[in-house]
Amino acid sequence: MQPIITYLIMGITCVVSYLAFNDASLRSKMLFVPAAVKERGETYRFLSHGFIHADFMHLLFNMWALYIFGPYAEAAFGLMFGATFGGAAYLLFYLAAIVASSYVTYTRHADNYGYSALGASGAVAAVMWPFIFFQPWAWFIFPPLPAIILGPAYIAYSHYADMRGTGNIGHNAHLWGAIFGLVAFVVLAIFLKPAILENFMQMLMQPNMPF
Repeated sequence: MQPIITYLIMGITCVVSYLAFNDASLRSKMLFVPAAVKERGETYRFLSHGFIHADFMHLLFNMWALYIFGPYAEAAFGLMFGATFGGAAYLLFYLAAIVASSYVTYTRHADNYGYSALGASGAVAAVMWPFIFFQPWAWFIFPPLPAIILGPAYIAYSHYADMRGTGNIGHNAHLWGAIFGLVAFVVLAIFLKPAILENFMQMLMQPNMPF
């Protein structure tokens, strides 16, 4: 089955990001600005910022990661919710991850009009977990780690980088997007398709390392 929802998300994100690259007014309206959410009630920004990006490389990196992880997430939700509702459940998971990844940032910067954020990184961080549960020993060239190590390492690094507070990368959104994705996916699997977790544990006991 083709990952239709993943391709739909990618297509919409690419189109909207491209439009925002060329329209400063649209970009400004879609940015995640916690102060605007608090003072003007623009709660749509919790979601809209996940469909725009800072530049082409930012967009390319996120869409490449979604291209890798998304089909596994879409397949997992199909197993849990069935062919009829799986795609809708996966889409809701992705959208919820955009919102969840930004909530802590909102509490930190609700009074700071100088702060803004954008990008799908938080949602992509959430979507990586189904891939990890299906392919725990898949090897990445960069960073050179198997998936089962990459997931926890990603959370640890995001937390470390967030605590340092340097640069203009939204490490906090990466951190909470990854945490949301892990917790939500495991809870759903426990109640709807325990076989996913059982198969994951079996694969962990049979590493397929490239050396």
